[in-house]
Amino acid sequence: MAFYGALRAFVSVCVTVAAPLRGPAHDRSRLRICSALLLTGGIVSTGTTAAAEPNLAMQCTQLAGLLLSPAIIGLPTAGAQVDTAEMIAATAHNNQDGEYCRITGSIKPVKVGTPDIRFDVNLPRRWNGRALQVGGGGYNGVVVSGTGVMPFSPNRAPLAQGYVTFGDDSGHVGNSALAVFGLVDEAVVNFGYAHLKKTHDAALALIEIAYGRRPDHVYFGGGSTGGREGYTVMQRFPDDYDGVIANSPALNFSGVRLLGVKVGQTEYGTPGGFVPPPLLERVYQRTLEVCDGLDGAADGIVSDVGACRKHEPDVIASLRCPSGEADVANDDCLSDAQLATLDVLREGLSLPWPLAWNVNRYRGYNVFQGTLFTGMLGLAHNDSRGTSPTIVANGYLFSQGDGYVRYFIARDPGFDSLKFDVLHPGRYQKQIVALSQTIGAMNTDLSRYIARGGKLITLQGLADEVISPNQTIAYYEALVDRFGAGKVDAFMRLYMVPGFQHGSGAFIPSTDLLGALDNWVTRDIAPETLTATDIAAATNGRSRPLCRYPAFPRYSGKGNVNRASSFICAEP
Repeated sequence: MAFYGALRAFVSVCVTVAAPLRGPAHDRSRLRICSALLLTGGIVSTGTTAAAEPNLAMQCTQLAGLLLSPAIIGLPTAGAQVDTAEMIAATAHNNQDGEYCRITGSIKPVKVGTPDIRFDVNLPRRWNGRALQVGGGGYNGVVVSGTGVMPFSPNRAPLAQGYVTFGDDSGHVGNSALAVFGLVDEAVVNFGYAHLKKTHDAALALIEIAYGRRPDHVYFGGGSTGGREGYTVMQRFPDDYDGVIANSPALNFSGVRLLGVKVGQTEYGTPGGFVPPPLLERVYQRTLEVCDGLDGAADGIVSDVGACRKHEPDVIASLRCPSGEADVANDDCLSDAQLATLDVLREGLSLPWPLAWNVNRYRGYNVFQGTLFTGMLGLAHNDSRGTSPTIVANGYLFSQGDGYVRYFIARDPGFDSLKFDVLHPGRYQKQIVALSQTIGAMNTDLSRYIARGGKLITLQGLADEVISPNQTIAYYEALVDRFGAGKVDAFMRLYMVPGFQHGSGAFIPSTDLLGALDNWVTRDIAPETLTATDIAAATNGRSRPLCRYPAFPRYSGKGNVNRASSFICAEP
């Protein structure tokens, strides 16, 4: 035991006694020397499967208490530390990940009063030489463990496949609509982008200590906020990643939050603007009546969104109350005020001034093309706001937008978002633009990432009720405008999924995007049409092709309608 205590002290000294003036390059060089010294002592593996097996368990617990110098991390911090390190047996209860070393740690802030960035790193006994950083969701605030199966790797946990996995909480505790951390400058920067680089660098230092070398390939995978994080790392840290899965990405973070405020203002600030869930259900069912069969199959999925959009005026007219006023005797129709609320969603947001990267729009949702707004992440369920809007009572878009205005923009917990002039914010405009730069990921300059051979896969539902699918499409089209279709095709795949909402919907796709990404990066096998299995409870097991945008699945007219082989990818 004395030997292992001395070893831990040696490792700690080895990686922490940095000469700060010499910088990160000196520290990385010294880290390699330290790893080599540990290797000669037989404590750190060589990175090969055979050598890793007998050594990882011995060294894992010795990493607890390890300190990492600020110079190892590429952005300003006060260093990092390993808080715990323990081996998790393959036979542990509910373990889907095989045997691995679980490390928890914390990255220290520069300014007093800023929360730590808490992180997890998982080191598999049988390492495949790759690492996967996993993104968060919402306002984060919960450590992403990197364990278990994931939406983009549903058949087998990445850790069980041999990937080192790591994630973090983005630098604050608690994932709520209030987003109180918006009052703390360094915490906002961490949430926006800095936590990604800081955790990446700390994790790779630990990987190098444990295995004696850096990963052959580093990937990023996430959805929603994690999708925004995926685009963020390509834009800001292109040299750190070889492949990214960024699904349903919250690219224009300020845009969607401001639109959420506009939605709340029409629901609660306009007489009669509240649309109760039964009427939202009526809108959804009416769009199915008109559009479900446009793809050749009456299967509860609106696949041909473009053709459906041509019917939009007639759909809206059929839903409107004859007088334009709410009709108590006819609870199947919508008043003009209620249709105006839905029109805010449909139109999106156009600002008379630009956000960062000269962006002045947030594209609207497919309200009348098969998107259901009655679920947990939909519109308001209550017709009164209350003092602190919640997702359940007041809808995801408004509750999140309300918190953003109060804590990030006005930085006043008592601020009334219903009185906030989104189009003419006055003295708050500068703060909004700055936030769109810090948190948003709308920069289309991916030149460095493309030049390095980086790859990108994005999947999103055409019926997404949280992140507008049309905003994601607009960013893709902006990339094509900038680089040309051929260059974009060489590094990116976009799959827009009919019927899929923000994790729910009439069709919930399950497919192995991580395997597709890894094949693309390591074998140069670019993914084309993929097959997805539906995991929605009512239709579990049916399959559809995942078509590359702008194509969509059309029924061929023969064969089992529940099988992907009966569909073709048709151009709109």
